[in-house]
Parts: sequence; C-alpha cells; structure tokens
Amino acid sequence: MPFTSSLVIATYNWPEALEACLKSVLQQQQMPDEIVIADDGSGNDTRQLIAKYKEIFTIPVVHVWHPDEGFKLAAIRNKANAKATGDYIIQIDGDLLLHKDFVKDHIAAAKQGCFIGGSRVILNQALSAQLLTKESREISLFQKGVSNHLNGIHSSLMGKVLSRLIPSKDASGIRGCNMGYWKKDFIAVNGYNEAQTGWGLEDTDLVMRFYNCGLKRTYFKLRGIVYHLWHAEKSRDNVTANHLILQKTIQEKAVRCENGVQQYLAANNPN
Repeated sequence: MPFTSSLVIATYNWPEALEACLKSVLQQQQMPDEIVIADDGSGNDTRQLIAKYKEIFTIPVVHVWHPDEGFKLAAIRNKANAKATGDYIIQIDGDLLLHKDFVKDHIAAAKQGCFIGGSRVILNQALSAQLLTKESREISLFQKGVSNHLNGIHSSLMGKVLSRLIPSKDASGIRGCNMGYWKKDFIAVNGYNEAQTGWGLEDTDLVMRFYNCGLKRTYFKLRGIVYHLWHAEKSRDNVTANHLILQKTIQEKAVRCENGVQQYLAANNPN
C-alpha cells in the first residue's frame, strides 16, 4: 500500500551543519513528502536559513520551534511529529550528511509492525570542518577522518536479504539521529517521554516502549547511511535521572509515557 513520509530533522543553533544536511536532502534519489524541522530553540540565523530552503525545495518545509529552555529534544521531537502529516516518520539530526539513497532505503524497508534503528559513520573534527567549508561533500570510506567504516558500506539488496536472516531484538546501538517508525505507532506509545531532559536515553526509552507494545526492530545495516559531523559532546548531567526513567519503563513493561506527544495532537486538532 502506498504511504506518505515525513523527514523530521532535529536542530539547535548550528545553521552551517543544518544547511549541509539540507543540501544532502536535495540530492536524494527519492524525496520524502515533506520536511519538518524540529528546532530546539535556535536563533535567527537558523530561522533565516530555513526560510531560504523553503523557497528551494519543491516539497513543504515546516519549521517547528520552541524557546530555548535547555536541552529539550524529547519535547521538540514530539511537537514536530505532531505536526508531521506523513504516515511514516524518518527521524534524523541536523548534523548529518545523508547518502543519496537514504530516504529511498528507509521507505523501502518500512514495514507494518516494525521500526528502524539505523547506524552512522563517524567523521572526525578536521574532516567535518573541511566538509562544512567545501561545496563538494563527497566522502570516501578510505579517507582520513572516517571511522565506523562498516556503517558506510551500501548495498540495498544485501541489506534486504540480511534483514530477513538477522533478528534485532534489543535497543543496542539505537541512535535517535537515524530512526524510522509509523506515526500511528509513535502515537500509540505517546511518543517521547518529556520527563527525560538533557542528553541521553530518550531514544532508548521510546524503543523499549515500542517493544513493549509488540513492535519489532528491522535489521538495517548496509542501508540508510548517514555521516555524522563532529561536535563537542553535550553535557551529560541528566543521564542518571534519565536512566532511572528508562529502568522504570523496562521493569514495568510500560507501553505509554505520561508526558508525551498526545498534548500536541490535541492542540493541532482542536475538533
């Protein structure tokens, strides 16, 4: 059955990386039906950049913003997903460069009852800086500054075969920067738990609730390739508190969180 897709891009005050990301979206072999930018309180430079790319893309570009009140990625992703009109959400971060078949791979791999947790190729500081200053962003797995090489090998056919042979049953390697799921499944678990603020584990908590409601994870190697630009690590001050929330989700086999996406769905659909 045909379905629509929304590419949801999270960003915060790094317009140079976001522009590089958007340029890689322009090179996609298959476009999503819309782009939704989940902006965790960026300033005017990011707003102007998004306005510019709204004129460049031939698909809708929606900017969802809230004030900067610290690291509230869970909340802004909930707000963006509530606004998204696609049946299927492809979730990335705005500090990624996408392989030309990234969206195509996600759409081809989307299956009812399943979600996708992809991986990433890591770029070091020097190579990242170089890629941000050059118009050409061709990346070779053999060049200096690239790690996690296996995550950069692309073969849609082999990836599809392996996904039938290799089960993925846990939350290991889950990165919110490269995920795919049905919007209805996201709503069923009430999206991200906004009690988790600051860096860390909000994606794992979401995935555990996906499992608890009966979803399966699709093995997604050799497909959906992204290149992660280097940046300084975020503060991990809230990891302990976030871990306690995750442990409660696991112990209670919770399906829904209390403070999630539902509040924004009601706001978007008052009738």
